[in-house]
Amino acid sequence: MAAPVPAIRSATPADAAAIAAIYAHHVAHGTASYDTEPRSVGATGTLIAGHREKGWPFVVALATDDMIAGYAYASQFRPRAAYAWACEDSIYVDPAQQGRGVGRALLEALLVTAEAAGFRTMVAVIGGGEPASVALHTACGFAHAGRLRGMGWKHGRWLDTVYMQRTLGDGMTSSPT
Repeated sequence: MAAPVPAIRSATPADAAAIAAIYAHHVAHGTASYDTEPRSVGATGTLIAGHREKGWPFVVALATDDMIAGYAYASQFRPRAAYAWACEDSIYVDPAQQGRGVGRALLEALLVTAEAAGFRTMVAVIGGGEPASVALHTACGFAHAGRLRGMGWKHGRWLDTVYMQRTLGDGMTSSPT
């Protein structure tokens, strides 16, 4: 039997501790993030609040017991004005919840909320070229846009970064304003 699709809701600063704990695990044990020190609960709360203020999406997936099973957010791809309609996604799933459709539910919700926020394209910057992340993004309609070899050094090895991209809404077919 397939796992139930997790409920998705907007993140609030009250979720910061759970989100920081999930991220800390990925920083310590994974290669998706090139951070080597986890973000504090305070910094995580600031990140959530900043996304809310800018109208950018930041969502959480809830396990059946209302525990946060994962989170995702979209940020402007680069700070320059011309990038205002391009976003980068970030998705992290609690290790105990992996393989249950949480990542896909988060990404699908993020695609909808990022388009509603006015973004026209989403870029996935996949640290370590993580095969599961590449597969998830491919399943959600992203196309390979490039690979940067040896961009990060973590856990005693060089890591590639894979870029993938997906159009949102009208994409490049019309002016964003």
